[in-house]
Amino acid sequence: MNDDILSLEPQAVWKHFYGLTRIARPSGNEEKVRRFIAGFGQSLGLETIVDLSGNVLIRKPATSGMADRKGVILQAHVDMVPQKKSGTVHDFDKDPIEPIVDGQWVRARGTTLGADNGIGVAAIMAVLESTEMRHGPLEALFTSNEESGMTGAFGLKSGVLRGSILLNLDSENEGELCIGCAGGLDATMRFSYEEQAVPNGHTGFTISVGGLRGGHSGMDIAIGRGNANKILTRLLSTGYTCHDMLLASIDGGSLRNAIPRESNATVAVPSSNAECFVEGLACLAADMRRELTSADPSLRIDVFPATLPDRVVENGVTGRLLKALYACPNGVMRMSDEMPGLVETSNNLAVVSSKNGLICVECLLRSSVDSARDDLESMIRSCFELAGASTLFDGGYPGWKPNPESAMLQRMREIYWKMFGENPAIQAVHAGLECGIIGATYPELDIISLGPTIRYPHSPDEKVNISSVGAFMDFLVETLSGVPCQ
Repeated sequence: MNDDILSLEPQAVWKHFYGLTRIARPSGNEEKVRRFIAGFGQSLGLETIVDLSGNVLIRKPATSGMADRKGVILQAHVDMVPQKKSGTVHDFDKDPIEPIVDGQWVRARGTTLGADNGIGVAAIMAVLESTEMRHGPLEALFTSNEESGMTGAFGLKSGVLRGSILLNLDSENEGELCIGCAGGLDATMRFSYEEQAVPNGHTGFTISVGGLRGGHSGMDIAIGRGNANKILTRLLSTGYTCHDMLLASIDGGSLRNAIPRESNATVAVPSSNAECFVEGLACLAADMRRELTSADPSLRIDVFPATLPDRVVENGVTGRLLKALYACPNGVMRMSDEMPGLVETSNNLAVVSSKNGLICVECLLRSSVDSARDDLESMIRSCFELAGASTLFDGGYPGWKPNPESAMLQRMREIYWKMFGENPAIQAVHAGLECGIIGATYPELDIISLGPTIRYPHSPDEKVNISSVGAFMDFLVETLSGVPCQ
């Protein structure tokens, strides 16, 4: 298996990517990969700095005859989203990822692959290591904790970077140049509750939603995939309204920036209603499977007997919670007027959990228009505060405003045409790239984002197209040699 990966072209990139798969690097647990990259820079004799936010900066001097070129910053993030398929045994804090060559793609065995953003990191490492590439002054910026807060980009201080061009290597379509992205905002809503005893004559059930594709809550939000928390809410609302169901626990989703694939609840139903409860939910489940036949054909909804819980959430809180979850906006709110096909504003109802008298609901709001994001915040705040929940909105980050007149964009378009005989697509994305945050700290930077073709990031179906990695790397090499003079 190792030989399959290591024999792929360009070998330098795949060698470093495979090395990254050996190192556990979920968001928030990045010390090992940070030491690995810093040690790599030091082994090459290059200036290497690790800052207080966990970012690694490596500087490489210009090659012969290129010292007069504008300085370029190559940037990628070192962490990855830890998601695995149901039944897969994997500890993301210590187990390596197992990549598999599958035809024209590389994927992982039962988990996210980490091509987002491992291929970008590996490409930068290949550039730093090369003695043959031509380039001006280079800085390699490896940022930390991008996937769960972008804290590395937020912690980057002004006055550290010297270059005037930033190439972010975190895009996911080869042949596209990204020049803008959405900003985002975290939302956290909490319901406090008292537990009450389950009355006599009740039967316990578990309701399980699974088999969904999930995906990136920005890039994949317009596809219309099922949201496990929303699906479970429909089931629970029917049970509560029609069958006097009591809620003991609820647990769905795991990350704000991943569309939730699984959601589960434990409930109690009067035994006299049990048969109708199961039949009613089966009918509703059939409806939802028909609704998602194309977007999520493997949707699985199970209702099966379970041990009767001792305690349940007080009934009033359950009613208010379910109404709020039902009413909470989810998915695409508005498409962009300026760029056809681009989502402007969206929300992901990402996580619902209950424990120790507290039910927590987490969302990620995205928009390329600040006022629209603020309006969505007010909508969600109103929904949950009317239901009696506390609300907290924080972790906001700015969008990246497109600059179609970018000098580096024009140069890269010329290079791409010369190499491939066609123009690259110019895009903005409905996702939170670090470009917006770094650009706010360094407003003078000319920023472009590029990358290979990656599909289904943030889900266990993540895969990267092999030939696109070669095209991406060839284009990056030519771009570095074609950077204009200062």
